[in-house]
Amino acid sequence: MSGKRIGLKEVRALGPGETIWDGAVPSFGARRQKGPAVAYVLKFRTAEGRQRWHTIGRHGAPWTPDAAREEARRLLGEVVRGTDPSADKSAKRTATTVAELCNQYFEDAEAGRLLTRRKTSKKPSTLLTDKGRIQRHIIPLMGRLSVAAVSRDDVDAFMHAVADGKTAGRTKTAKKHGLAHVRGGKGTASRTVGLLGAIFSYAVRKHMRPDNPVHGVIRFADGTKERRLSDAEYAMLGKSLRDAKAADFWPYAVEVARFLALTGWRSGEALGLLWSQIDIARRTATLMDTKTGKSVRPLSNGACDILRRFTPGDGLVFRANRGDGQMSGFRKIWDRMMKLGSVPTDVTPNVLRHSFASLASDLGYSEPTIAAMVGHKGRTITSRYIHAADAVLLAAADTVANKTAELMGELKVGICQRRRDSAAFSRRKSAAGVEAIRPPISGALLYFSGHF
Repeated sequence: MSGKRIGLKEVRALGPGETIWDGAVPSFGARRQKGPAVAYVLKFRTAEGRQRWHTIGRHGAPWTPDAAREEARRLLGEVVRGTDPSADKSAKRTATTVAELCNQYFEDAEAGRLLTRRKTSKKPSTLLTDKGRIQRHIIPLMGRLSVAAVSRDDVDAFMHAVADGKTAGRTKTAKKHGLAHVRGGKGTASRTVGLLGAIFSYAVRKHMRPDNPVHGVIRFADGTKERRLSDAEYAMLGKSLRDAKAADFWPYAVEVARFLALTGWRSGEALGLLWSQIDIARRTATLMDTKTGKSVRPLSNGACDILRRFTPGDGLVFRANRGDGQMSGFRKIWDRMMKLGSVPTDVTPNVLRHSFASLASDLGYSEPTIAAMVGHKGRTITSRYIHAADAVLLAAADTVANKTAELMGELKVGICQRRRDSAAFSRRKSAAGVEAIRPPISGALLYFSGHF
């Protein structure tokens, strides 16, 4: 033991393998091993009586003899209060990183061990989206951070970095010659932070940290687009689909696009539609696993005509051109089809859904009727036991689908029909309480032009 304080002179005089101890803080020392570097150390006993060696840091900025001595005093105070600085340092060094947390989360989600709010496992399409957000945004910006060390400020900085396009670019995908165009923006940032919140909720359940740092972070507005098709754009859409059919596009892709326009369904629901879910005689589709759970949908005559064009089987209605799975390349085919009719590039399959609901509202239908047709939330408890669409919903589906087809230039309307459109609508309530529209003039002439 040295009888005086450690200074620069004593540190520089240390030979290989030598250790000196401080006179003011006896547990504090400096040692040199085989190399030229000198490290400041602290030797102490834990509350359980175990002897520990703790390395404060190497000599040099920021550690000088005086700075290291003050740190040694602080650490000894922690030891008196029952803390083990050596164990804490080791835990931080081996702490789970955000990248490792994301991998654990995704493995459990993929295995079906993580349930959604509806108490069901995540769908493959959702998992694919989550994987992209993890690999392209979360891991590049936060992957190296310790899970326990992430703060609300870190999450806020992450959100703004994604919004500013820090992770934008092109990345290679698992597919051969696959290339993903990664875009930033406020919408992407908000949705990715939402996923990050779910991941840290998982970390809390796994006792990796006591709180969720995403809570309290103010995200950007959702930015939900209220885009709907104009009458002119409906005409462009109809021309695009007719030209695509004439150009020998994959027929199932052309018809699923037309089906979306006439039903207002989500594209994933139509692409995943099975023959076993359809009862054409009752004009009803029963979807067991939609975004809002089980959903019974009315099928208009126009939608049924599309389904009748294909031979029923055991699998998907709208088949892919390769393999037995879903039509994964539909969005690219959609973009190519829309170019044929000069449809604006911001018209997506989801715009058809919003346009269908908006058109139904224009025709005077109530929100419960529209919700039943397109599968929105807000269904009643009794809807769980409905196995077929009633006549009121079928009539509503026909009216909206016929108007859609008319705007697309695929439906000719006779004199009586024009009179009915200009006449005032009368309303009535069905036994289920769903509002419908009853035309005051009967015998309306309505026939297809041959495109259906």
